[in-house]
Amino acid sequence: MIYDYIIVSDVHLGTQSCQAKDFIKFLEDHPTKQLILNGDIIDGWALERGSKWRKQHSKVILKLLELSKKTKIILIRGNHDDFLKDYFHINLDNITICENYTLTLDGRKYFIFHGDVLDVFSSTLSWVAKLGSIGYDFALFLNYWYNRYRSWRGLPFYSISKIIKYKVKQAVSFIGDFEVQASKLAKQNKCDGVICGHIHTPDNKMINNTHYLNSGDWVESKTAILIDNKGNIINFGF
Repeated sequence: MIYDYIIVSDVHLGTQSCQAKDFIKFLEDHPTKQLILNGDIIDGWALERGSKWRKQHSKVILKLLELSKKTKIILIRGNHDDFLKDYFHINLDNITICENYTLTLDGRKYFIFHGDVLDVFSSTLSWVAKLGSIGYDFALFLNYWYNRYRSWRGLPFYSISKIIKYKVKQAVSFIGDFEVQASKLAKQNKCDGVICGHIHTPDNKMINNTHYLNSGDWVESKTAILIDNKGNIINFGF
């Protein structure tokens, strides 16, 4: 099957925890007419802190460039790849870089944006957000080595970082509830639904008559949103 649209976010190329190899296989196994990369594809914050860019990360970029020969790619800015704002509305062959995007499915309009504009720490206190990102990276570091030990013991994967992140997000709580605010933003943009990423928590549900979708991430969840040629929305890895 060739999908009409695939939406992914939060790949975080440039970090040790990025699931680059699995992401490439996902792209190869799921051909699409249009690929929407919804923010934090490259982790510029981590690279600024000295994170190592690996050969596998370059392979993802090469795969995306290869896909762009036949596939339209929409690249939306996230907070970790906010350097993309200098390249808004520049078309590189089949690649368009932008702040947000509106997708129409059978008369339903979906407002697509990364989600960091709803996070007070990312949008107004970026230095606090970057400090929090260091803590999250450390949690992912623990997660990586702990699960190598579990694998050696023959035990299933267990995400320490996801539990830590959930408790931190719950304590901080942004400003109000992220999902509700995202749904309100969709209404403000005269859309029936919203598709975002940022919080690394995949979801598909109705909130106050607005269809809320979150594509999750390719660090912990390895999830995506797939849309077939009939407009059906399919959760991948949820």
